[in-house]
Amino acid sequence: MQDKFEIYKAYKHKFFQEKIERGVLYIVSTPIGNLEDISFRALRVLSQVDLIAAEDTRVTSKLLNHFGISKEIISYYSGKEERKLAKILSLLQSGKSIAITSDSGTPGISDPGNYLFSACVANEIPMRVIPGATSVIQALVLSTFDSKKFFFQGFLPRKKGRTKTFSELVNYKMPVVIFESPYRVEATLKDIYEHFGNKEISISRELTKKFEETKRGTLREFINKKIKITPKGEFVIIINNKN
Repeated sequence: MQDKFEIYKAYKHKFFQEKIERGVLYIVSTPIGNLEDISFRALRVLSQVDLIAAEDTRVTSKLLNHFGISKEIISYYSGKEERKLAKILSLLQSGKSIAITSDSGTPGISDPGNYLFSACVANEIPMRVIPGATSVIQALVLSTFDSKKFFFQGFLPRKKGRTKTFSELVNYKMPVVIFESPYRVEATLKDIYEHFGNKEISISRELTKKFEETKRGTLREFINKKIKITPKGEFVIIINNKN
């Protein structure tokens, strides 16, 4: 069976005659763990743009190298967005095409990008989103909770505003989605219990990777270690706050 790289090369030969638009910012979704989740469209765009603005140049370089793509990359991460803004806007206005990538998933969703996107709108620079994998939808599906409606919180404030955020989240009578790191997940579960009570939750980690796992139970079961979690990888916590 052909691997994805071989299929990609065949696809590239047949379909890459289609060219990207000039003076456009491409918001490119990248895999959340498994490189096979990249789309052919994303690979075509990354191979054709003039420049890639990456949250972490090392992560994006690994992706490009895997698929044999050579491209100029500049760093574009939180805290550096303002300093890089003028250069990126100038290049776009001169007709250059630029792709922005985050370490995983879609830029602007709990990742750098919104500052640049707003500036593009203000300067009438067109943008195109190249969709891809998302841990939010995967975790919601795996939770088995009724997710016709859900609230996406993403990462919680670490200190300032944390209590206020929790007091707001309890009012959403639907599944609530929270991102958390392995270093703070246990403390966050205790905070959730304090504000939500003994709700059902689902915890997913390492989604799309070799050691992917999802565990479901009550907050008390997780806090009391009746259900154990491995503190490795990025976590998606779903609180079943519908009832």
